Amino acid sequence: MSVMANPLPVAERELVVTRTFDAPRDLVFSLWTDPKHAMHWWGPTHHPAVEMHMDVRVGGKWRNCLKSVEDGIEIWQHGVFREVVPPSRLVFTFTWETNRFLEHPNIETLVTVTFEDDNGGTLMTLRQSPFHAIGDRDGHGEGWNSTFDRLADYAAQMVSGGA
Repeated sequence: MSVMANPLPVAERELVVTRTFDAPRDLVFSLWTDPKHAMHWWGPTHHPAVEMHMDVRVGGKWRNCLKSVEDGIEIWQHGVFREVVPPSRLVFTFTWETNRFLEHPNIETLVTVTFEDDNGGTLMTLRQSPFHAIGDRDGHGEGWNSTFDRLADYAAQMVSGGA
């Protein structure tokens, strides 16, 4: 297996997304780690999850399928949990099995998600790297932000008892 040299400067290889949710940290962490909950929010609005498998423990694997609402094409993603520290930290690898939108779809990245208490809510920070193309990094940024809009809505439903 050959290793591809990364053409991007180090400062441009990482995606950082920070969001605040009006939900307790324990709840937001559980929404990330319970596939029954994650099915309600994982994936951007144009590619919501239709199948999820998660073995949330160090060394446990995850695999999800997102499906295009426009044309029904499925795109799969998978990885391995490297750290699971409830309710403050998740670290996992992330690889697309197929993704027609990316320049480098099969490059493994590392995702680190931290959860901090924030005035009764949760400050969540996602870091993902290394990216090999600006378009891939920015595409993931768009996807994660749409996904986190869905997470915010679902968390609000959970807090109000409506989900």
